[in-house]
Amino acid sequence: MSLDKNNSQYSKIAKLFHWGFVLLFVYGVAKQVDDINQLEDQAFFRFEIIFAVIFLSLLLIRLIYMKTTQKTSLPEDTPKAQKLAAKIVHNGMYALLIGTVLSGLLIGFLFWIELKDGIITDIVIIFHELNINLLYWFIGIHILAASYHRLKRDGVWSSMVPFFKEKNPK
Repeated sequence: MSLDKNNSQYSKIAKLFHWGFVLLFVYGVAKQVDDINQLEDQAFFRFEIIFAVIFLSLLLIRLIYMKTTQKTSLPEDTPKAQKLAAKIVHNGMYALLIGTVLSGLLIGFLFWIELKDGIITDIVIIFHELNINLLYWFIGIHILAASYHRLKRDGVWSSMVPFFKEKNPK
């Protein structure tokens, strides 16, 4: 089920993981903790932990699935530097998502054991915020790269995106 001899079409499960994580991530950002003291609310705290654990579990399942069953849709003649950049961005997004969730869980743990402020909590919060900010950059680069491939009409966009399909991939 390939677009042409160079491009692979991602599976429906891969597309579901991709777009499902877009929605989960947007939801996570929209409901993010603005102030650590919000964790005083036990129901909110419990929900945050459950959401983080489910998100991390699904992320790890997605990572394993994608790495073991899917191939890149980049054309074979893509320059090595561009292939390396794509790999760095994709793997970086996974690492930053995992780092964000784990640091968020660590903040929750520190809060739970009554280390609500202090140098350790401050360092973990800084790490958490750094992860999120880097993640926004990586997502931006990912979207720019996808848009570049849409304009290039090399089949990469249409291999994952269900809208604005390329009419005549090269």
